[in-house]
Amino acid sequence: MKTHIRFGIAAATCLLFVAGAARALDYPPRKPGLWELSIQSEDGASKTPAMQTQQCIDGATDKAMREMGGSTGQQACSKQDMRTEGGRIVVDSVCKIGNTTATTHSVITGDFGTGYRMESRSSYNPPMMGRKEGTAIVEAKWVGPCKAGQKPGDMMMSNGMKMNVLEMTGGARKK
Repeated sequence: MKTHIRFGIAAATCLLFVAGAARALDYPPRKPGLWELSIQSEDGASKTPAMQTQQCIDGATDKAMREMGGSTGQQACSKQDMRTEGGRIVVDSVCKIGNTTATTHSVITGDFGTGYRMESRSSYNPPMMGRKEGTAIVEAKWVGPCKAGQKPGDMMMSNGMKMNVLEMTGGARKK
């Protein structure tokens, strides 16, 4: 259970600062279709097994998810700097997670059409759940069109659980 908590904290931190920083600089939209994501975290002492998810997106849901993260990041982060350096996107942020300040440096590479990779290193003050620092790596690749029965916003977890991110956050599109 402790591994799942660590993973959740690392993943939430990554999503928070990357999505929030998207307002400062527009990174390329992801290609519509089915994306496979592998998310792994480590805290220096241990490494969690990679968590696999699939996400069905279209242009509108990709944008909506960035905007949802952006508003969350704006509220929780005192610093959100995003810049491009030699074809890489670099993000530096300082965000509050409860009473802990997370200072994160992230580098994103890839074309967002066939794949991308994000490596994030965070330090926590005071330590969060005993962790002073951690690393999270997200590797994503475009698989193809969404599968039959999937709709934009659907996220499929490796354990078979399926959820729609937009519906969960009240951001479902009207048809």
